[in-house]
Amino acid sequence: MLWTILIVLLILWALGFAFEIGGGLIHLLLVIALVVLIFRLVTGRKVP
Repeated sequence: MLWTILIVLLILWALGFAFEIGGGLIHLLLVIALVVLIFRLVTGRKVP
């Protein structure tokens, strides 16, 4: 689920640069995507 959100946010960020729309919103999406990625990498899956 988190990987899907991360990919969608990164795609929207890239489209924002390509079409120069969204302004600050695009950069906010990038920051959110990076936070999700870091959170996912740090927590990982715990094997019981």
